[in-house]
Amino acid sequence: MNIREKVKDSAIQSGIGQTGFISVKDLVLYPEIRKICEENACRNYGISWACPPAVGTLEECRKRLNQYDTMLLFSGSYNYEDPFDIDGMHKALLAFKRAVDQFDIRLKPFLKDYLLLSNEGCGRCSECTYPDAPCRYPELLHPSIEGYGLQISELAEKASMQYYGGPNTVNFFGGLLFKERT
Repeated sequence: MNIREKVKDSAIQSGIGQTGFISVKDLVLYPEIRKICEENACRNYGISWACPPAVGTLEECRKRLNQYDTMLLFSGSYNYEDPFDIDGMHKALLAFKRAVDQFDIRLKPFLKDYLLLSNEGCGRCSECTYPDAPCRYPELLHPSIEGYGLQISELAEKASMQYYGGPNTVNFFGGLLFKERT
């Protein structure tokens, strides 16, 4: 089994639904996406080690991404009762975060150098230590894929993945960056 097959298999075994590969050289970082972060649309800006400004500037994010050559874009699709089912959406987000944690555990035995991005901050601690103290769990931190300035709908198209899951469905996305070639 080659590295792509191992990575994809690990994602699926972790409860990840869709997957697709993208070359890191094809990733575009958008200041406009970062601007949405700065406007605090998801209420994590400036209060989480997983989000801007803690993840660094777009230039710093680009340098980190460029350490790798391949991204596995992945997503989980979750149903909820109706468009106002905030509790259902939150439960879906937590389920996706658990799947990302499982994916991380499955990667460790065979992938030594990688960057695992998730969505919408961290949420591991009831209150993040940012910016006053170091992260309590840096080995478990999965920075925000949007915080890196990546546009998810564009990535989904490049990876031949479905972006919109239909009514009463939410899709959460993450990305695994790794070296396919050494």
